[in-house]
Amino acid sequence: MTAANSASEAHSTDAIVVEATPYELIGGEAGVRRLADRFYAIMDEEPDARKIRAMHDADLGPIRQLLFEFLSGWLGGPALYFERAEHRCIMSAHRPYAIGDAERDEWMTCMRRAMFDCDITGDMYDLLDRAFLRMANAFRTRPAG
Repeated sequence: MTAANSASEAHSTDAIVVEATPYELIGGEAGVRRLADRFYAIMDEEPDARKIRAMHDADLGPIRQLLFEFLSGWLGGPALYFERAEHRCIMSAHRPYAIGDAERDEWMTCMRRAMFDCDITGDMYDLLDRAFLRMANAFRTRPAG
């Protein structure tokens, strides 16, 4: 074996890249649970989130668990929400609510603060922010304006 062959073999081994999922990068189960918990805590305490807070039951525990389960699979972790026998299409679940630009913006404000409070920063923050905004725009049931 020549030095060139040895270097080539070492280089090809070094070229293997294992990419982590967003789920893993934000801390796995604990990180996703923290994000869901913080999101609903902000929604519950923030006067500027009153429109979206009014769409929820007084007890946020069940919806907080559903968000945790949904985000788990959506971010590349265990597909907990989708394994539920009674799970619904996420779009269908939001269709009964009057969601316009104001409600989308309230939701995004809560999620952005939750990401910041959970130390999701830099490229991961930007990636998730864009994805959350696409989702929040898709949930609108009222025309813009």
